[in-house]
Amino acid sequence: MKADDDLWLSFAGDFTPTDGERGLTPLLQSLERYAGEWMPDIVTGKRRRKYTRAAVWKALEESQDGGSVHIELARTQAPALDVLLTIFSPPLKPEVRVSMELRPLSFFTEETRCHALVEMVREWAMHYPVVKALAGSIADAGLVDVPPRNSNSQAAEDDGVGPIHEVSWLNVFSAKLVEKVGRERVLSTPAHRVEALPDGAVLVQLGPVVTDFAREDAREVQARALVHLRPDLDLDTVRRTLHERSARLAPVVPRFAPDVAPLLERVVARTSLSERQVQIARYNAWVPPEPEEWLPVALPADVEDVARAIDGYDDLAEGLVALLHTQVPSVFDATPASLTDVDEQFWVEYFPGMFPQERIDARAVPAIGAYLGQVLVRHLGGEWIPRRNLQEAQVRVGQRVWLPFLRAWRYMRQRESVLDYSLTQFFRAASRHRS
Repeated sequence: MKADDDLWLSFAGDFTPTDGERGLTPLLQSLERYAGEWMPDIVTGKRRRKYTRAAVWKALEESQDGGSVHIELARTQAPALDVLLTIFSPPLKPEVRVSMELRPLSFFTEETRCHALVEMVREWAMHYPVVKALAGSIADAGLVDVPPRNSNSQAAEDDGVGPIHEVSWLNVFSAKLVEKVGRERVLSTPAHRVEALPDGAVLVQLGPVVTDFAREDAREVQARALVHLRPDLDLDTVRRTLHERSARLAPVVPRFAPDVAPLLERVVARTSLSERQVQIARYNAWVPPEPEEWLPVALPADVEDVARAIDGYDDLAEGLVALLHTQVPSVFDATPASLTDVDEQFWVEYFPGMFPQERIDARAVPAIGAYLGQVLVRHLGGEWIPRRNLQEAQVRVGQRVWLPFLRAWRYMRQRESVLDYSLTQFFRAASRHRS
């Protein structure tokens, strides 16, 4: 589970497409000068290549798509880096845009690394007149309350004169926005660093280190900076909102119920960083119901040919392999670990929201139940006891007999059923009672 925050950087600046490679060179030069330990080593256009300037030009050339071109830069080692570089050309508004996510945010606890990042953005802004640029915590950015946009507000955002809803750790306000707010006001923003750029834009850095953003003193600086730029806002209200955001992002130690911990770690890892700590706290407090799909005494087999019935269960289990093998390659293994992989996939896909329930009950439930029973047999020394009614079919493990098809039926009712009746928990409960 990725428990850390990420750094997010967004930059948009005016660009002259006719400059070609020469026009993009300053951006790459600054990246190469300041990135250091987080320098990208991969370029992806139509193909993936090792990072070089030549690879970037080639990727741009082969990725042309009408009035825009998109390429990706990334790292294959820690810290992880994902960069989307986009160039827009007429008939679209000519711009260069960079959207960057670097993991983990804790990489920037050193002031020297933060300073290098700021200098890189500053140099970009010197070469490409800024429409908008900002950087900070991606988790915190996800909690910013931005009013719904209409065509006018979107046009203002695109032109760099949209209203200031947030002051991030690092900001470069466009020359147009500075004039709209008032140059003297912007230049007097109470912050760690405020610098006027030659084209009229203004760089505002709230604090020396981005990782301190949620501290009380950093929130105070952020609140005062925003209210300074937006006198229509109330300082106490802004301050309270920022502290509420810090509370939502405060680290929570996972203490999940052991039988479902492997699954919950994956479920939480799929939530946004903005909501992750809240979800961890929620699942820390949640205890799944104990499995009830078992009997103390077996019902006798009531099929004419036991061996043939067991072979039929194997055929049913192959249906789950056929269904999930692309998304869940481990399904071929039929192991306890693959059960957690299957749980995760059904949590993501949410079959009851995609298909009619009768179809799920007729096809998915038998396949899941047979597969679950197959894992009990292979890894717990279980023994099938077939029944004509699939929901009564049993697997004997130790002194209990377990009902995998009944479990599968309950599992496929709704999204939360995947957690309440997970295959992972069922197997672990059976494992504890096998002796």
